[in-house]
Amino acid sequence: MPSPVSADRSAAQPPGRGSVEALISQARRLKGDVDAVRRDTRSDGSDPEERWQRALYDLALHQLDDLDAHLAQLRDGPDSVAAAPAAATRAPALRPAPGAVRHDSLLSRVGSAEWNLLTDEATWSGELYQILGLAPDAPALTLDELPALVLDEDRPKLTAMVTDCLVDGKPIDGEFRVVRPEGSVRAVHMMGEPVLGADGGTASMWAVLRDVSELRRNQRTVHETRDSLQRQRRQEQTEHRIAAELQEAVLPPWRGSLRLPHRGPRTLDLAAHRLPAATQSLIGGDWYDALELSDGETLLSVGDLTGHGVAVASGMAMLLGAVRGMALAGSRPAELLGRLNQLLDATVQPALGSAVCCRYRPETHTLVWAQAGHPAPLLYRDGTGRLLNAPDGVLLGATSGAVYGQAEEALRPGDLLLLHTDGLVPGHGPAAAMDRLLDLAPRFGTARTAQDCVRTLVEEFGGAGREDDACVLVAKVTA
Repeated sequence: MPSPVSADRSAAQPPGRGSVEALISQARRLKGDVDAVRRDTRSDGSDPEERWQRALYDLALHQLDDLDAHLAQLRDGPDSVAAAPAAATRAPALRPAPGAVRHDSLLSRVGSAEWNLLTDEATWSGELYQILGLAPDAPALTLDELPALVLDEDRPKLTAMVTDCLVDGKPIDGEFRVVRPEGSVRAVHMMGEPVLGADGGTASMWAVLRDVSELRRNQRTVHETRDSLQRQRRQEQTEHRIAAELQEAVLPPWRGSLRLPHRGPRTLDLAAHRLPAATQSLIGGDWYDALELSDGETLLSVGDLTGHGVAVASGMAMLLGAVRGMALAGSRPAELLGRLNQLLDATVQPALGSAVCCRYRPETHTLVWAQAGHPAPLLYRDGTGRLLNAPDGVLLGATSGAVYGQAEEALRPGDLLLLHTDGLVPGHGPAAAMDRLLDLAPRFGTARTAQDCVRTLVEEFGGAGREDDACVLVAKVTA
């Protein structure tokens, strides 16, 4: 311990043994809790956030270990550990016997020293020799000799601390790096004060030196993983923004009914909407589309490319562009899906998708449609609803050379078609979701417009519990 007269104040009296025991018990309980949570944090190193959390737990445990050992030293008193220069006059007795102290324990990371300015003598504890990597029988280095162990760029810092302490009476509290004889570099934190003699002058300087190399490594790990996590989050935010902008750019506007440049009488009342997932970062590959064709027919399609993110959004844009191009070129629904399958099969990045493609012929009120592993459209008529019988069709990209079936359905004025992507009804399997949708038939029967039907769907299924986004397209036959 330091001299009872240190600079201009008396040394504080140590707390009672019972209060220190209570602090030790609290520290150990806290250490056990932190270690239990740390063990529950499973990480394979691939997730930056998990690496950051793991590093923080390791850092907290390291510091709690040190706190526990420091409190034990405080409880056991100065005779238990060679921690102070006042007792260092018996330095040989204070040095632990070989093997008595583990090299990586706290006791090997905390040492003490006193430099007598009147006799130019230095007295070190045995632990300080271990920290600096010097032989236990070597003479203790004086204040003039100590900088020889310090890295060149840190020597001015040590010199300034010692000068401020000896000349101005300022406490020492700083850190520097030393190079041990075998070449390893250690970070050392030094705390100390000048000790005044009987005449009021500075007689000596004492210090406690702690090897904080492991602590600094843990802190660097925390900082590096935090920076990595921040970079990943910025990248995710950028990708999310790009995916959202791409999706918004290619999908027709959904606010209000879809407006088509009708050349003749308006035969369909159309409305659509995208129901986003509760987690806004999940931008998927769902789409809807309505397109008036040159022969007077109307193309209706919905689809979903599996996955999330920029790659999926760009893939969705590619598929939607291909659907429009092939439909304008005259491809029928089954032929169109076959070519979409070839397109996905030829892409560099493997992908799976589902889709429904319909062409409505107003002269005959005929709907020609095909599907690729997708929920079939629902037809609502006279207050009831049913699922259209689906022709054969596998997922897009699932197999090369797939052939898709095609079906026809005769519609009437007042009929309502609902096309949707998978996951429209959250928390329900396909059968239960279908029942929920068919139960809306009476409300659809009283709706005046397709947009009113979309509002009903959003009210029913657009809540906060959605795990994935979904698209709906409503077409009401008007003439």
